Amino acid sequence: MAVFNPDDFKITSTFKIAGFPTELKTSLNDDDKEDKLDKVQAKLSELQDVMYAHNRYGVLICLQGMDTSGKDSLIREVFKEFNPRGVVVHSFKTPNSTELEHDYLWRHYLALPEKGKFAVFNRTHYENVLVTRVHPEYILNENLPGIEKVEDIPADFWENRFEQINNFEKHIAQNGTIVLKFYFHMSKEEQRKRLLRRLEEEEHHWKFSPGDLKERDRWDDYMSYYEEAINKTSKPHAPWYVIPADDKEMARYMVAKIIWEEMQQHTDIKEPELDEKVKANFAMYRDQLKK
Repeated sequence: MAVFNPDDFKITSTFKIAGFPTELKTSLNDDDKEDKLDKVQAKLSELQDVMYAHNRYGVLICLQGMDTSGKDSLIREVFKEFNPRGVVVHSFKTPNSTELEHDYLWRHYLALPEKGKFAVFNRTHYENVLVTRVHPEYILNENLPGIEKVEDIPADFWENRFEQINNFEKHIAQNGTIVLKFYFHMSKEEQRKRLLRRLEEEEHHWKFSPGDLKERDRWDDYMSYYEEAINKTSKPHAPWYVIPADDKEMARYMVAKIIWEEMQQHTDIKEPELDEKVKANFAMYRDQLKK
């Protein structure tokens, strides 16, 4: 019996963040979740090998969520069985001076997956309609025409960005990139516990930043902007999945399972057939190698 139905977490109609669960209640214990994850990991690893040989699709996995929502550990656990050549992880931080000399999507185009490979965006192009909305002063760093101060940002600026992002994702999807987007929906109380853990356990001290507390103060703003971004950019070619993230083990299994289920829709992904003339000469090649 299925533990969850992936379609229940796929955003296909109006999404209300306030009423969405932050934890999925199941009868599974942690060992059960780990066992289920291991099985899906193995299947995904085999699939990626076939994808590499097929060489028609790339897969872009986009991960978004508040600080401590579990993105880093999920990447480590979900993709650890992949051949290293088959997956590349990009953690997008504050744009550097070179990146700011281009439009905000430029660095994301450069990081798109090659055919046959997975790319994971840990924080994504959506930072440009999330963090920059909470802190619109960051837009000034982009040196955009006609915008000298925050008050110059036009009323339709964010709507235009949503349209640009939708066009970006539609373009790459039409050219062979499978796009899957995951928002890790964590409760504010769970974040408080995880931030305290960073302060109280020495091995986690390096993860703590006072800036995390400043962003936490803007929690309600972030929730509002996440809700709007998801509603305006969840499309059939680039769907959003909202993952209850208070239980890290369950969240990892859910993401892996959803990726597997989505990839099963692409029934044309198969190992290429060897040329019949080559196959007909197998005996000759075998004899040559034995000699």
